[in-house]
Amino acid sequence: MRILLAALSCLLIMAGCAWLGGKTTSATANLQPTKGNKVSGTVTFTQKGDKVLVAANVSGLTPGSHGFHVHEKGDCSAADAMSAGGHFNPAGKPHGAPDSTEHHGGDLGNLTADKSGNATLSIEVGGITLDQSTNSIVGKGVIVHANPDDLKSQPAGNAGPRVACGVVHLVEQKKSGY
Repeated sequence: MRILLAALSCLLIMAGCAWLGGKTTSATANLQPTKGNKVSGTVTFTQKGDKVLVAANVSGLTPGSHGFHVHEKGDCSAADAMSAGGHFNPAGKPHGAPDSTEHHGGDLGNLTADKSGNATLSIEVGGITLDQSTNSIVGKGVIVHANPDDLKSQPAGNAGPRVACGVVHLVEQKKSGY
């Protein structure tokens, strides 16, 4: 019995040490304006089990709602960001709201800008990851659109021109343990 208790104690200590020294996976995209626009900001992605926490902080928008998506290519080189391709959709699903059962992996809904043009968003989404799977958004583009995403029009929600683009880059961070 003492050996079993000693072994169990060692396992618990090792698990605690692994948790304290473990890593959490996160990524960021720094949004830059497309030609003729002044939208900028940062989007942070943090893997939380089978979901990804998305936190956006964007400025320079017109007041109101703006479509917000992960796109299939991490290429913001075109003046209108069309080089980022269409919505990231590894499962081949129809476009929809991020909380609906049927949606592209890249469907993040809408950002809502206040009267000063600032928007923040925090949402947990499924269907994307930060690992090396086919659902990974690392290296993909993040787009903010001029208009609201209607969350139903196919294939992309009728959100209009692209006003900002950024590329998702992986960042490794240590867990604090506190």
